[in-house]
Amino acid sequence: MKTIALTLGFVAFSFLTFGQKGKSKKVVLKNNMDSVSYLMGVNIGNSLGKEMSEANFELIIQGFRDAIAKGRLVCQDSTDRILSQYFQEKAMKKQAQEDEKNEVYKLAGEKFMADNAKKAGVKTTASGLQYEVIQEGEGAHPTAESKVKVHYHGTTIEGIVFDSSVDRGEPIEFGLNQVIPGWTEGVQLMTKGAKYKFYIPQELAYGSSSPTPTIKPFSPLVFEVELLSFE
Repeated sequence: MKTIALTLGFVAFSFLTFGQKGKSKKVVLKNNMDSVSYLMGVNIGNSLGKEMSEANFELIIQGFRDAIAKGRLVCQDSTDRILSQYFQEKAMKKQAQEDEKNEVYKLAGEKFMADNAKKAGVKTTASGLQYEVIQEGEGAHPTAESKVKVHYHGTTIEGIVFDSSVDRGEPIEFGLNQVIPGWTEGVQLMTKGAKYKFYIPQELAYGSSSPTPTIKPFSPLVFEVELLSFE
């Protein structure tokens, strides 16, 4: 059965390879080693295409062929030094670009928080957390050690939704000491039945981290929260 499965896989792959018109020359794969060899090349090519789009691929292919046919052509120390220098410079350039983008995110977040603090109804705590009271509840307040049950709707400062128990139609329970500092502080201001809108500065959110593609580094977060119960 394993032999049949391998054969069928090989036939299917050959057919798909022949179907790639106008992209490359047809490749004839006569046996399993041909398939393995070709797929190794595909994997290397995919990796290089993603990581080194600026490279001269004709020279990469030539170097690959020469090394296999003729053995070592360049001193290994020279090879290591040149490649190490290239990848170090590439990493530094990439980091500089990331730092530049992050500075833009940080400044945009700071401006948002500064402007938002001036709006009517917005209160700011000593930590920099901002909030609006949509609806007050009644009773006691939870503590940092409380387990709370809430509904929430989270967005970026641009209004993009990244998480919402409201949209899912199911509240969530968690310990207040298990979440970002802005949540831990903010929910303690509430009582059962209250609805608040929190504007959490990046220092009380994820800081330089980017937990999802939607949440950029140094981004403030906006949450509408309803405290259903706590214990």
